[in-house]
Amino acid sequence: MIVYGHRGAKGEAPENTLAGFTHAYRHGVRHFELDLVLSKDGKPVIVHDLTVDRTTGHQGSVGSYTTEELAGMDARRNGKPWPKAIGIPSLEALLNEYPDFEHLQLEVKKDNRQRLNVLCNRLIEVIQRRDLYQRVAITSSDQWFLQQARRRDKSVRIGLVTDRKFPKPVNVAARLHCDFLCIGWRICTQAIVEDAHRRGMHVSTWTVNRIHDMLKLEAKGVDSIITDYPTSTHMYFDNRSKSALHLPTGQSRTDSTRSEDPVQTV
Repeated sequence: MIVYGHRGAKGEAPENTLAGFTHAYRHGVRHFELDLVLSKDGKPVIVHDLTVDRTTGHQGSVGSYTTEELAGMDARRNGKPWPKAIGIPSLEALLNEYPDFEHLQLEVKKDNRQRLNVLCNRLIEVIQRRDLYQRVAITSSDQWFLQQARRRDKSVRIGLVTDRKFPKPVNVAARLHCDFLCIGWRICTQAIVEDAHRRGMHVSTWTVNRIHDMLKLEAKGVDSIITDYPTSTHMYFDNRSKSALHLPTGQSRTDSTRSEDPVQTV
């Protein structure tokens, strides 16, 4: 199971901040989901809302602040406690900090079309310049935006974000020629997963925070989960893969011929 950190590591550190990504990265997480909005100076910045009100002590739209101004804010408000102030980072800052990430889901939030048009251009430029075709997927619930991304570069991977049963999410994603179906975990069924797989899509579910639910989704064939707690989740699946007990080389058991002995696991 592939584990994506939701907004970096939303349940463990301030969301969509370099502190959150660093925290998860140090614990082995290499897949992340994050949100993008256009700044005043026309750059993709990592923030969930269209305003800075909820996560900082400032007010107003993200688009009314420059990248430098956003980076200078304290984005710890209404999030996990953190010892040091940390600002709203740009996408480029994250890519520069961790160039060896394995995969990112870049979710573009709904906005007015003029701003989305500029943001689409900037994202395509970043992907092309850094050759991130295999390591990035642009995702959104805005179908118009996904069409624009596909029109600009057919090699860029895109994904539909949805938590609605109707219209049928796989049909909508297929019509848009999506590579990813990013679906709310509560409406994800095995039939949806199988249909998406038949059409060549990766199925990623959000936001999954209980191991019990993750295992149920895994049984349905889901490819990845997006969670607020990526470090503990990553640890769980990593430990599970190592759980079979292996005796040291050269060691033998005196009772190895007793067929009634149970197999031990840890």
